[in-house]
Amino acid sequence: MSWIAIIVLAAGTYAFRLAGPVLRDRITVSDSVRRLLGLAAIALLAALIATAALLDGGRFVGIARPAGVVVGAVLAWRKAPFVVVVVAAALTAALLRVAGVE
Repeated sequence: MSWIAIIVLAAGTYAFRLAGPVLRDRITVSDSVRRLLGLAAIALLAALIATAALLDGGRFVGIARPAGVVVGAVLAWRKAPFVVVVVAAALTAALLRVAGVE
């Protein structure tokens, strides 16, 4: 990547981050828009989780990884410690792969 592109991207990132504090008092957002923005953030996070759990390079990864994600999600929902969530999810996926389930 050329230095000009790096500098342009850096300046754009800085301007984008600076716009929030600078424009905070100039723009008013209705309560319904705030609620929708909160829901949009949840939808974006769900989409990222789904694509990371189900796809690898545009191909379906099989059952082992999504099963590990489901185990981790259930344990996180039940407020298990983070280490337990990660180890149980990885162990689930690993055991399924050892058993021949892709």
